[in-house]
Amino acid sequence: MRIGLSTSVMQRGRSGVGQYILALVRALLGEAHDHDFTLFVLEEDLPLFAFAAAAMKLVPVSERFRSPIKNVLWHQIHLPRLARRLRLDVLHVPSYRRMLWPQPCALVATIHDLAPFRVPKKYSLLRMLYGRILVPWLARRQDEIIAVSEFTVADINTFFNLPHRRLRVIQNGLDHARFCLGSRAEARTAVASSHGLHQPFFLYVARLEHPAKNHARLITAFNRFKAETRSPWQLVLAGSDWHGAEVVHGLIRQSAFASDIHALGFVPDADLPTLYRAADLFVFPSLFEGFGLPPVEAMACGCPVLTSSRGGLEEVIGDAAAILDPECTADIQTQLTRLAGDLHALEELRAKGLVQAAKFDWRLTAVATLKTYTDAIAKNKKSPPTGTRMPLLRANFRPEYMGSLAR
Repeated sequence: MRIGLSTSVMQRGRSGVGQYILALVRALLGEAHDHDFTLFVLEEDLPLFAFAAAAMKLVPVSERFRSPIKNVLWHQIHLPRLARRLRLDVLHVPSYRRMLWPQPCALVATIHDLAPFRVPKKYSLLRMLYGRILVPWLARRQDEIIAVSEFTVADINTFFNLPHRRLRVIQNGLDHARFCLGSRAEARTAVASSHGLHQPFFLYVARLEHPAKNHARLITAFNRFKAETRSPWQLVLAGSDWHGAEVVHGLIRQSAFASDIHALGFVPDADLPTLYRAADLFVFPSLFEGFGLPPVEAMACGCPVLTSSRGGLEEVIGDAAAILDPECTADIQTQLTRLAGDLHALEELRAKGLVQAAKFDWRLTAVATLKTYTDAIAKNKKSPPTGTRMPLLRANFRPEYMGSLAR
């Protein structure tokens, strides 16, 4: 097969979609001797794919197409032309916001979540409208759509009304060579040296995005935890700034315990396993996730997990994590207090987490994804491409959406 993969939605590798793309490419390297892979990569992201350059073709994309609107236009105008020129059999776009309307070959898309339908104010009004009005039309043009969880499949059925035969669940995987047990003592020494973390700490790995990632309630709960227990525990936030990050930074500055709250910014992939191993409890209070990979990564490194079960998280974590109510600050505080003082409970969670994490593997994800490419090509041959004119935007815009857009 001649397979194309668009990578320009990876946000320099500092997002969940970015990690998905990098991990999938690594897992597909073993198939490069049987298939021709072409990766479309923004110029400044090329170093991120140096590991694949010997086995896969890298096609540079000008940096002038990095901004969201220009990138959408590049996908609709330039990418189809490239696909035809390269005679691709199938093209995979791993983001619902960049799905193609033209059909230069078989089309596969990955939908990680439908957050614009679920979380008010997660994105700007323009992005919310694009996701809610235009994306359902684009989804119908794809030969196959990969969803990362059963929850996301249910959302696609609900909001896009797509037939189930065009959807398949392929869960995210885990790189067990990186995310695995290691010396906790060495990890503690490393984070003490690099980040000044000398006390027990709660860890949250997620980009600083307000309100969707729920840092505000976590910080408030941590403040109350500290005030009531006088515990030496600290709170560590690892993730790059995103929409609403200024709110999170403001709450840290205003905290009476600001010296015990550490915002590390983006943590390089190579350093993440060490951070997980050093943490005493991984906390993930996200309001919505299509999958939620960080809790599984933490489990694989032997870190006990306390998490929300919203969206696809429930099927990902199984019974291997303690659960919090992400919209109840008091419950978050209660769970922090309970687990910080219960070493036996932490050990139980650690043992369950290792078992749960073993269920995820990027190699299995890659095999299932290749099968999807094959099926998409077969479907595309049976159903020749339709016209390239996009219909007027009128369907699938439900009146009730306006309420959440206005909030």
